[in-house]
Amino acid sequence: MEQPVVLSFASLRQRALDCTACALSTTRTNVVFGEGAEQAKLLMIGEGPGEVEDATGRPFVGPAGQKLDEVMNSVGLRRQDVYITNIVKCRPPGNRVPTRAEAEACTPYLEAQIALIQPSVIVALGNTPTQWLLPDAPGITQSRGTFFSWRGGILVFPMFHPSYLLRYPSKEKGSPKYLTWMDIQKVKAWLDEQARGPEGTPAQI
Repeated sequence: MEQPVVLSFASLRQRALDCTACALSTTRTNVVFGEGAEQAKLLMIGEGPGEVEDATGRPFVGPAGQKLDEVMNSVGLRRQDVYITNIVKCRPPGNRVPTRAEAEACTPYLEAQIALIQPSVIVALGNTPTQWLLPDAPGITQSRGTFFSWRGGILVFPMFHPSYLLRYPSKEKGSPKYLTWMDIQKVKAWLDEQARGPEGTPAQI
């Protein structure tokens, strides 16, 4: 699929809503394009829409989304101040991992979203977006909690997908929940440092 010519978020969204580039278009209820601040410093990318997201057309509004809100709220991040989307914009049947062909079909939309938003940090939620953005990085259990330089000007910070936290509710030290709360504090500290002025640089992380 050729990369869409993007003039605005509205034009890009409409192209996505009309997209039939892969077979997911035949089983979706709604395209889940993404939502949030269109010039956000923080972009969060998940794997793909789930059942609730497919029904509503909104990203991360089911149980995993509620957990993501809880994680963000713990450090004072508000959903309206970030942008949230997924690698694929249509729900894979049964919430399976999207195929490479499906991800490749959606890549022009994700690339265009990143170009329009121009975030400082991308939080990759789970293994799928981490491996898609950082194909040479280790798996999520090893790469989470680390800032990676991406394309020379953006940082990518892998974190566990919130659905993973739902399966492991323990908050004990070293648990997925504990590590995620530590990770989101690291993201917030970096954003706060950037907001204070030019002396806060990625090299200081």
